[in-house]
Amino acid sequence: MTAPERLSAGAIAAAVNAGESNAVAVMEASLARIAAYDAVQPQVWISRAAPEALLAQARAIDTRVAAGEHLPLAGVPYAAKDNIDVAGMETTAACPAFAYTPEQSATVIERLEAAGAICIGKTNLDQFATGLVGTRSPYGAPRNASNLAYVSGGSSSGSAVAVAAGLVAFALGTDTAGSGRVPAAFNHLVGFKPTKGRWSTRGLVPACRSIDCITVFTDALADARLVDSVVAGFDAADPFSRQLADVPITGKRIGVPRPDQRVFFGDLQSEELYARALAVLGAQAELVEVDITPLLEAAQLLYGGPWVAERTAAVDPLLRANPDAIDPVVRSILEPGLAMSAVETWNGIYRLAGLARHAEALWESVDALAFPTTGTTYRIAELAAAPIALNSNLGRYTNFVNLLDMAALAIPAGARGNGTGFGITLIGPAHSDLALVTMAETYLAAADLPPLPPLDNGDRMDTIKLAVVGAHLEGMPLHWQLTSRNARFVGAFSTAPTYRLYAMADSVPPKPALVHSPDGGEIALEVYELGLAEFGSFVAEVPPPLAIGTVTLSDGTSVKGFVAEPRALEGAEDITHLGGWRAYIGGL
Repeated sequence: MTAPERLSAGAIAAAVNAGESNAVAVMEASLARIAAYDAVQPQVWISRAAPEALLAQARAIDTRVAAGEHLPLAGVPYAAKDNIDVAGMETTAACPAFAYTPEQSATVIERLEAAGAICIGKTNLDQFATGLVGTRSPYGAPRNASNLAYVSGGSSSGSAVAVAAGLVAFALGTDTAGSGRVPAAFNHLVGFKPTKGRWSTRGLVPACRSIDCITVFTDALADARLVDSVVAGFDAADPFSRQLADVPITGKRIGVPRPDQRVFFGDLQSEELYARALAVLGAQAELVEVDITPLLEAAQLLYGGPWVAERTAAVDPLLRANPDAIDPVVRSILEPGLAMSAVETWNGIYRLAGLARHAEALWESVDALAFPTTGTTYRIAELAAAPIALNSNLGRYTNFVNLLDMAALAIPAGARGNGTGFGITLIGPAHSDLALVTMAETYLAAADLPPLPPLDNGDRMDTIKLAVVGAHLEGMPLHWQLTSRNARFVGAFSTAPTYRLYAMADSVPPKPALVHSPDGGEIALEVYELGLAEFGSFVAEVPPPLAIGTVTLSDGTSVKGFVAEPRALEGAEDITHLGGWRAYIGGL
């Protein structure tokens, strides 16, 4: 496995325009990548254009460039989520019974093609763009590009994976509740969600027509800027289109949730990564803690208020005539809209108006918000067991944005130990789109993010890092329990200065007990990496009063490690002042 070799739209177009490359060569390379990745995840795609047709389009681009035409996206291969019309290609919205073949492309597709981009095909999605997980499709579930056991995020699942795996330079998604931000976070991508109406939605199968946005996934902020420069603009054929405007924001005051409102659903790694992101942002701007209760209430309206009925309206004929054609989970979300009254609708609209006033007042105290894109991620198997509840968790920090007419930009902020991406989202008032990109550039320049994790081509082994402090250290009597499980030595570290170490009484062989204590010190330890099965077998052999818990290291990260029950301290000697077990053993 190697890190994905991702494509740059700007670099491709520059090379083709300069005659240093040509669109045919770019297309041939992209087709080769796609063919190879089909062996890993064919479910990324619902349909693709024939290779001969794509090469013909590439030759036409080369002819235009040779004639002296400068094309902003010359020869750039891209993908479109399959709820966006591409003339001559079937639009399914991941529901075969709904499928149709449009004669005209969506406005955004027309603008991209005029700029020289070439649509490879239509990508998979949560059916009718209803979901944040990527598992609700009869065409299969696209999986996280860095760890196939985990969700890709949705609903724009296939589009995110196509970019993350280096198959295309960018891909269009959509975003009503977070569908263009959540998959970006999980797959280490930029997810640009423009202000409502900045990009035309003519030719989009609606989810909630009044708040839908077409979005883009890219590997770099520069490519998001480039695509926006091509497709943004008023469209008289779209009743929800708006005139372009750019609201400048300084980014000097950044709103963050109050500590008691930062929910990570037990995911300590996400919590740590968000803290690191805030440390970077805090060195660049003033962090202002804000009460996000009204935002969370607005988020609840999306699936607990009249906007459910707007989703229902988009598929009403099919839902009434052939409900079994709709994914059962999606159907369970849409059906309540059939019974929603006009009174409920207007009450919801009135409540949202009040919440919008609060949101507007936020911009008086902060320039932008910086939230976790999601608080956690999940395995495919976990989503199958609890599809509604876990999906809802993923929308905590995203569902309110479009309802409250905000711009948003999801950007990478690190990787969990399992390879999946963690991201933050910069959120600003309507029309602050380009200002958010500038803020993101400043953040990423200072964030010093690690290299991309390798692609998971089906040969990835999930591992867990384990801290040992005593008899399992190298050279100690129980170290063989690690080597026999092929544990990999990660390094020597110290705990945070909040632990005490005790030599337990009557322990054979001698063992220490590590106990969390605010008045403790740093304790030397070693970290090893084990496969999941090996870790499980190791834990099964840990004798009481010891146990495996979570240990915080001096750099703020957390790993699994030895902890102790209170009874371990009976008759034990406090050896914290020695700084570690080796020092104690050496003095015996």
